[in-house]
Amino acid sequence: MLRSPSRFVRSWITAALVGSALVGCGSSSDEPASDEAKPAARTEVTVDPIKASTDVTDTNGVKVSVKKEPGRIVCLFALCDDILTELGIVPTATNSALLAHPRFLGAEKAKEVDVIPGGFIAPEVEAILSHKPDLVIGLGDTHGKLAPALKGATTFWPMQPETWEDSVGYLRDVAALTGRTAEGEKAEKAFRTKLAEAEKTPSDKTALIIYGSDENFGVATPEADVAASLFPKIARYPWKSRGVEGGYSLEEILAQGVDVLFVETMSFGDADGKLSEKLAGNPLWSKIPAVKNGDVHEVNSEVWAKGRGTRSLGIVLDEATAALR
Repeated sequence: MLRSPSRFVRSWITAALVGSALVGCGSSSDEPASDEAKPAARTEVTVDPIKASTDVTDTNGVKVSVKKEPGRIVCLFALCDDILTELGIVPTATNSALLAHPRFLGAEKAKEVDVIPGGFIAPEVEAILSHKPDLVIGLGDTHGKLAPALKGATTFWPMQPETWEDSVGYLRDVAALTGRTAEGEKAEKAFRTKLAEAEKTPSDKTALIIYGSDENFGVATPEADVAASLFPKIARYPWKSRGVEGGYSLEEILAQGVDVLFVETMSFGDADGKLSEKLAGNPLWSKIPAVKNGDVHEVNSEVWAKGRGTRSLGIVLDEATAALR
């Protein structure tokens, strides 16, 4: 019986980590997915003013202080690139491929941004500091270990987004630190408006997002995945986090009658095929309504899994609502 892993450390799964594999199969919980998802509260469109500041306390209580508006910013994960793009700022350096997406900088302009060597998991400190950054933004549970090496040389900000509200909060905080308050308010307004519009006509179809590089797939849940946190507002999304106790089996997915399936194929090194193609070898896969009806959508994992910011989530909403009609 094929099962999904329980709750992946999302940052590791979304890393371009050569030679790594997904966590092995885990036992699924005895508790089935909830048949009835609670209605989500309607998104507020009104945006509070953002005030420029050299000190902010983010959504996780992390205090960040800068002496002046940071002009040279190094991004160690894609949310940073997303936020800076929304604010009209090009990062000094990055280790994300998100900027090459046509709704960000595009492939040609993205080539002009230096790439930090060492990969997502182990970016080289010396390379980071060679850019003389005023601010370095990383993912807390992955890059927090870099804090001692960066201390005294630059300001390091470990972010840890889990929901779209977290991402909006981080957008506002970066806008405050960089003085791009008008740009931040505009980006937040545009995203909230798009989400509120999608909420007006939620789909009655059952949706599912899975991710992985082989048959040990994971189910993206609203409690632990930023893109998935949007879905209870726009469709039936009965998937809940089971912590370390186990993931969802294909039997359970089949029982929920998934109508529309979104697949994030994670690539670790050279491309080795799509996750949906690998799962096609399992006889249960072909019985899922979304598979039978040709409603399986391989999506851009740079945007759906890694982006996490308002621009990426706007793309997720555009693609998801089109597929769910």
